Amino acid sequence: MSTASSSRAQVACSHCNLRELCLPVGLSAEDMARLDDAISERRPVLRGAAAFSAGDRFTALFAVRAGFFKTSITTAEGREQITGFQTTGELLGMDGIGTGAHSATASALEDSQICVIPFAELEDASRQSAELQRRVHRVMSREIVREQGVMLMLGGMRAEQRLAAFLLSLAKRLQARGFAPADMLLRMSREEIGNYLGMTIETVSRTFAKLRKDGVVAVDHREIRILRPDELQTLASGASC
Repeated sequence: MSTASSSRAQVACSHCNLRELCLPVGLSAEDMARLDDAISERRPVLRGAAAFSAGDRFTALFAVRAGFFKTSITTAEGREQITGFQTTGELLGMDGIGTGAHSATASALEDSQICVIPFAELEDASRQSAELQRRVHRVMSREIVREQGVMLMLGGMRAEQRLAAFLLSLAKRLQARGFAPADMLLRMSREEIGNYLGMTIETVSRTFAKLRKDGVVAVDHREIRILRPDELQTLASGASC
């Protein structure tokens, strides 16, 4: 096997133990082969480094193979606004599809690894497979729905609701990746959580303290244990415990 073929085999989705979390789930062997052909490389992204930056030309999507990212934009006032957090099995870079340039920056919150999926090759593969095309559209739709959920969260929820909904969403995503749903290590800081949720760092800390005092969660720095998931769900829905 040539070096290029060996590299491609190591990158291929069909050989990845995360394939059930990402785009390939449910694809036929033929469609999987088409997607394998579109994957170009794996790339390490060290903590604090960017997979891509706002203004960069859009050429590819990026699947998070390991690690954790935040996406952010810079406001007209020069302030960073975090627009999302992405973890293993999720895609980065769809913000650039419409305009041909990225509107956000994707930065690693820990040492991470991404798979590079050139978009032109993905489009070619999708034209050959209706199922793969549906899969790509489904992933995009999922991201739109997630963004709508964030808008709803920021639009009318109290601080306690916002943090409860954020923790439940993160726990659900981590559970899908094989982690215990009740225990999580937050890769983002309190300040980053507040930035994302539209809360000050003081409000985030105060809200964590209240949830801990009420016995809903246990907090040890960035380690969070959900003790009463039903009560957390009640809080997220806007009702009182």
